[in-house]
Amino acid sequence: MEDKNRISMVVCVTGGSGYIASFLVKKLLENGYKVHATLRNLEDKSKVGLLKSLPNAEGNLKLFQADMYRPEEYEQAIKGCEFVFHMATPFLHTEGFQYKNPVEAAVASVKNIGMACIKSGTVKRLIYTSTVLAASPLKDDGNGFKDLIDETCWTPLNVHFPFSDDFVLDYVVAKTTCEKEILNFGKDGFEVVSLGCGLVGGTTLLSNISVSMADILSVVTGDEIYYKHLKFIEEVDGKVPIVHIEDVCEAHIFSMENSDSMNGRFMCASSFVSSAEIASYYQQKYPEFHVNQKYLDDPKREVKWGSNKLMEKGFVYKYEMKKILDDNIRSARELGVLNLPPSA
Repeated sequence: MEDKNRISMVVCVTGGSGYIASFLVKKLLENGYKVHATLRNLEDKSKVGLLKSLPNAEGNLKLFQADMYRPEEYEQAIKGCEFVFHMATPFLHTEGFQYKNPVEAAVASVKNIGMACIKSGTVKRLIYTSTVLAASPLKDDGNGFKDLIDETCWTPLNVHFPFSDDFVLDYVVAKTTCEKEILNFGKDGFEVVSLGCGLVGGTTLLSNISVSMADILSVVTGDEIYYKHLKFIEEVDGKVPIVHIEDVCEAHIFSMENSDSMNGRFMCASSFVSSAEIASYYQQKYPEFHVNQKYLDDPKREVKWGSNKLMEKGFVYKYEMKKILDDNIRSARELGVLNLPPSA
């Protein structure tokens, strides 16, 4: 998109202080866009301060306090915007509202965003950040995997997955249901792009590593909670789709700037590997971490990555597995999560 068009264009990012969202806001500002970013609480000085400290924020970034369950607050943030990036998730914040469970609350929230886009009269495209956990290649009866994981796959919601608990199962049901719901708005005069992102790693603007970064690092930290997350993803998708935060944000911007129709579902991951392959790489590259042998057991599943839709549109990934894993180590060391000395 030409620079002169970016200067006058206003876009909205919901949940602007999150791991992916804050990185996206940074890139949008660097690219010359005016950004409306929403936060649940504008009194949170650390989150507000992070966003206001970004390059080009002064004069180009406007913050809005918005609660997912109060649609009128989001209407103000979306008003006048041509593109909306819906990244906020309300999954942990259902108290005090009329919803029976977190799934019902999450579905209501995406409907509110869709309706706010319609009401604006200006939104051309809504880009929704989904997850590959909504795209399991498991067969419908739960007995084995299909040959490929791609955009035709939807996670069967009647299957009990190993390494799961009620929270993560509710999360999978909510994200799967929300993605289907938001895609329905693509028939209402504007396009909806759903980006099913893999496990995101690499680096962060935040003062702590993200949950997804911690999941990837669990094979060297030995943190069983995060390793359980990693294995759960592997059980849902057959292997672990991973993607660098830089590529994720560039994919979001590409989905906005592409002049072709982008209506529909796209998956976003540059590598599709087993948790054992991640552990093996770390064992060989960083022997000082002494990777536990149990993390090296590989189920050797034959399912393959079959999604090419983003690349067929012209998107190019810049970061493969080794760079993602190396940057994860570097960032964790910089943040004091890994205190061992750097390897030679």
